[in-house]
Amino acid sequence: MNALLALEFPPVSHLLEWPDFALKGNEYFAFNKIALLSVLAALFSIAVIWFGARKAQLVPTRGQTLAESVVEFVRENVVMQTMGAAGLGWMPFLTSVFLFIFFCNIFEIIPGIQMPVTARMAIPAALALLVWVLYNAVGIKKQGFFGYLKSSLLPPGVPKALLPLVMLIEFVSTFLIRPFSLAVRLFANMLAGHLLLVTFAVLTAAVWSATPLALIVPVMPSAPSNTRWYCGSSRSSLTCSSSRSPQLAKMSARICG
Repeated sequence: MNALLALEFPPVSHLLEWPDFALKGNEYFAFNKIALLSVLAALFSIAVIWFGARKAQLVPTRGQTLAESVVEFVRENVVMQTMGAAGLGWMPFLTSVFLFIFFCNIFEIIPGIQMPVTARMAIPAALALLVWVLYNAVGIKKQGFFGYLKSSLLPPGVPKALLPLVMLIEFVSTFLIRPFSLAVRLFANMLAGHLLLVTFAVLTAAVWSATPLALIVPVMPSAPSNTRWYCGSSRSSLTCSSSRSPQLAKMSARICG
C-alpha cells in the first residue's frame, strides 16, 4: 500500500533515537540531541525567571510581564484549584516543573528541532519519580508514617467487608502504579503527537511530489429509466437535452456547460 501511494514512513528508531555527538560510546554519559534539548529547556526555564526578577519594577518590563504571567497561571490554575492556599509554598517548585515541561514539549513544533524531549521515557520517568517521592515524604512528615498509611489505604466510608480488597487496590495504585502512570501520561501523549506530526509531514510531502496519488472521477447520479439523454459537442460548445423533464434538462445544461 505504501508503494502504491508513493509513501515511505521512516522507522520508529529514526524518529526517537539520535546519534551521540559527545562522549560517544559511553553507556551512561553519552550526549545526544535529547540531552542537549534537556539542558536548553532547563536554561530557558531559568532565564524566564531570572530576566523577570532581576530588576522588578512597578511598571513591569517585557521579561517581568512574562515571568509574572507564568507565576500567576501556575498559582491560579494549578495550586489554588488543587491544593488551595496551603500549597502556595510549593510555587517555586511547581513553577520550575511547569516551565521545564513546557520547553521540553514546545521543541516539537519548532522547525529544525521537531523533537519533544518528553517523547523519550527518561525525562517523564525522572520527573514522576521526583514528584512521587516528594508526595509521600510530605505526607509522612505531616501525618506520621502510620497516619499516612491509614489515610492512604483506608478511604472513609468503605464497608468493613471490602476493606481488605480496597486496601490492596489503594496500596498498588498509590505506591506502585502512580509513578508509572504519571510518567506514561506525559510520555504517551507527546510520543503520539510526535508520530502524528511525522505522519502529516510524510503525507504533505507525498501530496506535493510529482507522483500522482489518486485520480478522483466524479460520478453523475443515474437518471430515471424512462429518461433519455442526448449530448452533442462541437469545438465551441456542448449541448444537452432531455426528452422528459425540463428540470433535468436544466441540470444537464449546467453539467455539460
